[in-house]
Amino acid sequence: MSNNQEIDLKDIFLTIKELKDEFFINRFRVLIFIFLCISTSILLVSTQDSEFEAELSFVVEDTHKTPSLSSMSGLASTFGFDVFGASNSTFSQKNIMELLKTRGVVSKALLQSAKISGKGDLLIHHYISIYDLALDWDINLKELSFNGDLTLLHDSIITMIWERITENELSVEIKNDETDIIYLSFICSNANFAKLFSESLIVEMSRMYIAYQTKQSTNTINFLQNRADSVFLVLESTEEEYARVKDINQRIIKASGRLKELQLMRNVEVLNTMYLELVKNLEVSKLTLLNKTPIIQVIDKPVLPLEDTKMSILLVSIISFLLALFISVPYIVIRKLVNDSLK
Repeated sequence: MSNNQEIDLKDIFLTIKELKDEFFINRFRVLIFIFLCISTSILLVSTQDSEFEAELSFVVEDTHKTPSLSSMSGLASTFGFDVFGASNSTFSQKNIMELLKTRGVVSKALLQSAKISGKGDLLIHHYISIYDLALDWDINLKELSFNGDLTLLHDSIITMIWERITENELSVEIKNDETDIIYLSFICSNANFAKLFSESLIVEMSRMYIAYQTKQSTNTINFLQNRADSVFLVLESTEEEYARVKDINQRIIKASGRLKELQLMRNVEVLNTMYLELVKNLEVSKLTLLNKTPIIQVIDKPVLPLEDTKMSILLVSIISFLLALFISVPYIVIRKLVNDSLK
């Protein structure tokens, strides 16, 4: 080993010894700094309110054309009804995730009734009470109720709560790209409210989604039902007229005298055929509506007691300890090097 290498090793060991001595000298300062960091972190965590996370998972199953009904579809198409058209894909998976955050769905969920802590009320009233929003916004809840007609003030409050929820408390995501499972997560300081509100969101989203997806089939059913009812009324009236005329013409032999009876008989046959075809198409449309109705399948619902998302004191203490060491050690090393260089 050369003399230069021996000198370099001696310098390294000497530096390490000096740093060790420096740490020993400042050990109380380091301990005090670590103690202050841990104490401050614990104090901050202790003053924070508990936050409970309600997580709900679900899948959306879109139904498609059923092969067994293809013959009925052909029958209906002869009368101009496209009862098995292509499925509407307006609500894709991403759109469904965004639908849960829309003002319409959130506001309808907030206006549902629920019982929390033995008190039955609208969810929006519970939310305002949980976070004391009436004091923050200077609102008198005794004069303001969401049970009646909504005014501009009600709309403004709903908008503020909707923005607060969607920006800070509600998240919708797909954790695994290989699956179609959607996870809804809602955080609130009240565990019961978090559970009930997340479930209410799914219910309102399902209603809106199903109503949109089945709107065309529902309109077809309503049209066929109204048309069948009107034809049936005309058929009954014509049958009564035909029976009356036939009773009158019992003794008439000439065909000219029975002309009215023949015309009514023809009308009865035509109306009867029309009514039967309308009933057939009505039944096909009902099957189509059942086939096109999507299924919102909830996989896992939030179960009480919910997990508290607030960090535990032990975890905060460990993080604070490591952070204090990370700050104090470089500080002592840099301070030692600066002082040596100045000397």
